[in-house]
Amino acid sequence: MTYTFYKYQGTGNDFIIIDNRHNLISKNDTNLVKLFCDRRFGIGADGLILLENHESLDYKMVYFNSDGSESTMCGNGGRCLAAFAKYLGIIDHEAKFQAIDGIHHASIKDNLVILEMQDVYGIQKFDNHVYLDTGSPHHVQLEDNLEDLDIITKGSKIRYGEPYTEVGVNVNFVNKINDSTFAVRTYERGVEAETLSCGTGVTAVALAMNYIGETEKNLITLNTRGGDLQVSFERDEKGYKKVCLIGPAKMVFKGTIEW
Repeated sequence: MTYTFYKYQGTGNDFIIIDNRHNLISKNDTNLVKLFCDRRFGIGADGLILLENHESLDYKMVYFNSDGSESTMCGNGGRCLAAFAKYLGIIDHEAKFQAIDGIHHASIKDNLVILEMQDVYGIQKFDNHVYLDTGSPHHVQLEDNLEDLDIITKGSKIRYGEPYTEVGVNVNFVNKINDSTFAVRTYERGVEAETLSCGTGVTAVALAMNYIGETEKNLITLNTRGGDLQVSFERDEKGYKKVCLIGPAKMVFKGTIEW
């Protein structure tokens, strides 16, 4: 069968997106997802996103990691899917859609996609790291020498180590540049490698840095290897609300693939 796909990227975090409103893709076909995402034998991407119908919202987002597993929330993927929905004419500049972690709002303005994330509570601070869930679970820790860090070795050790052995975790290494800017490198669960950018990861970093007092700002710029993202939020006695992930989302190309 021949499938039409679209390749999108958000600060280097790249995705294959397929319009699945007519249920052309089986969500149980792990091998198909792995093939599509394979950078040598397939199209190549950090993940596969299906846009599907929803009975009352604009659309539904179904996201798979490149290893074929259905993922928790993907922030950059959510932003790219909003841009794709606009391209299809499903939305104009505003979207309301269902993802695996609940309902999200997105808006498109001046070539930026602003994605409202879920409220975040229950942040845990440890001696050398912070743990929180921003739609996906994240381990956040400060590092002095981010450029020379062996992300694969150090990230995989944490990702598979205690206390994450059962479900795993995404691992974010952070260097503070100034009070409103942080550099981030992420080892991403499901991709099992460093990604150029991770939306839920930079969201976790922004909230974690505010939580531990590294910044008092509520608009944070995150430098990733794929480009800059911003995270805005409000803090109250319970945690963080009105959390927004802000950045570009661009179509790279459209194509077909046979399976």
